[in-house]
Amino acid sequence: MRVFRGIESYDGIEETCLTTGTFDGVHIGHLKIISQLNKIAKEEGRRSVMLTFFPHPRKVLFPDDHGLRLLTTMDEKLALFEKAGIDDVIIHPFSKDFSRLNAVEYVRDLLVEGINMKHMVIGYDHHFGRNREGGIDQLRDMAPLYDFNVTEISAKDVDDVNVSSTKIRTALDDGNVDIASTYLGYLYSFEGKVVHGKKRGNQIGYPTANIADVDDTKLIPKNGVYSVEVELNGMLFRAMMNIGFNPTFEGSADRSIEVHIFDFDEDIYGEQIRVFVLKYLRTERRFSDVRELVKQMDIDKQNALDV
Repeated sequence: MRVFRGIESYDGIEETCLTTGTFDGVHIGHLKIISQLNKIAKEEGRRSVMLTFFPHPRKVLFPDDHGLRLLTTMDEKLALFEKAGIDDVIIHPFSKDFSRLNAVEYVRDLLVEGINMKHMVIGYDHHFGRNREGGIDQLRDMAPLYDFNVTEISAKDVDDVNVSSTKIRTALDDGNVDIASTYLGYLYSFEGKVVHGKKRGNQIGYPTANIADVDDTKLIPKNGVYSVEVELNGMLFRAMMNIGFNPTFEGSADRSIEVHIFDFDEDIYGEQIRVFVLKYLRTERRFSDVRELVKQMDIDKQNALDV
C-alpha cells in the first residue's frame, strides 16, 4: 500500500476508484464500503484509493471544543487500511481554507483532476464541500460532466451491518468490551510510554507499568479493572489493567492507566507499550486497607487469566 501526504503529492497517472471519509475505527461497517471499493477497482483495472484527512476536521473547525474521542490514530488506521487491501491512501491536510472549497471545486479540482478519479464509492449519507453542501445527488449530477461513475452504499446495506463508530464508543464507555470488539472486528487497543509512578505496586507484590503519552484524542475505556494483553518489543504478554484514580490510597486528581504484567520482571521505563483490551472485570473502588486491596487483586489476577 502506498501512502501520500496531500493530494498534490499523488501521481494520478493511473485511473482510480475512490472513497473518502474519516473512517474512525475502520470497523466492520467501513469494511463493507472498502470491500465494494476494492471489488470495483479490480473489475475496472483501476487503483483503489482512500482519501482521508489529518488533523480531524473537528480539531480544525472547533479547536477549543472539538470533543474528539477517536477509536483509531492515523497510524492505526493506516495499518487497518493496508490489511483491508487498499492500494493507495492519501492523507490530505485539513485546514480552514480547505473547508471553504465548494462541492464543485472539491470534486472537479481535487478528486477528478488531482486523483484521476473515474469511480466514486460512497455512503448514502456522505456530505462534502463548504458547509457540507454536497451529497449523493450532487455527485450524480456532476458524474457525466466530469466523466466518473458513482456507486452508492445504500441505507439498507449500512443498516444491515448495524454498526457505527458512535455505538463502539458507547460500548467502551459502558465497559462492554465484547460488543466493541465484535463491532470493530478486532480487539480495541491503545499505545503509550511506560513512565515512573509512585511505585506502590512494588510494595504490595503487584508492580505496574504506568502508561502515559497516549494520543490526546484517543478514547480510553471507562474506569475499572480489565483483563488485557500487552505488546512490548514484538512480544505479547498477559496482564491486568486498572484505569482510574487510586481511591484506596490518597487518590489522585489525574486519571491513571496502570498495567500489571503477569510473570514479568524487567525494567521497561521509557518503552512504548500497546494494550489490547480483552474484558472489563470490575469497577474501581476504595478498599478499607491495603490488605483488602491485595486480596481483591489476587481475585482479579485469576479472573484475568480465566478470560
